[in-house]
Amino acid sequence: MSDQSTQATETDAEETVGADGAPAPERELIHDWPVVDSNGQRVVFVNRDGYLELLRALRQDGYSMCVDLTAVDYLAHPNRPLPDGIDGGRFEVVVNLLDMHEKRRLRVRCPVPGDDPSLPSLFDEWPGTDLPEREVYDLMGIRFDGHPDMTRLFLPDDWEGHPLRKDYAVGRVPVQFKEAPPPR
Repeated sequence: MSDQSTQATETDAEETVGADGAPAPERELIHDWPVVDSNGQRVVFVNRDGYLELLRALRQDGYSMCVDLTAVDYLAHPNRPLPDGIDGGRFEVVVNLLDMHEKRRLRVRCPVPGDDPSLPSLFDEWPGTDLPEREVYDLMGIRFDGHPDMTRLFLPDDWEGHPLRKDYAVGRVPVQFKEAPPPR
């Protein structure tokens, strides 16, 4: 399968010369979103408004397997470095994709704001994201709009809060026993 759309590079006019006067390196883009190298793995960053469109395009490019979907809470790192054009958010949803035919791996990172933690669901593209999206919702509080069963996965329905958030009260998890035996 030809994959010209994910291999395209582009040089912006203002980035043609680096600070030392030498030509600036070309910035790689995948479907118009910036790509960086992280320990030898390609990582594409996308804003929330382009999340579903990018992932659908990557599916068409051959990334047929969604290996993992998870989230990170960057509460203590609001000014972390991000590529130009990427809006920061308290959270990031991280999606790992695999192209089995071309033997390629790609990580997609999408910042999500803390005041409206939601993204479109990937369930229609990769049904295997059912449980990972529910896990992220349960433990981090990020909703996936359009998910067929956006309910808690691990914690009881009446549980308050999301325990993997950095501002969740540590050590304050109440022990819940049902019909505890009387003391001996």
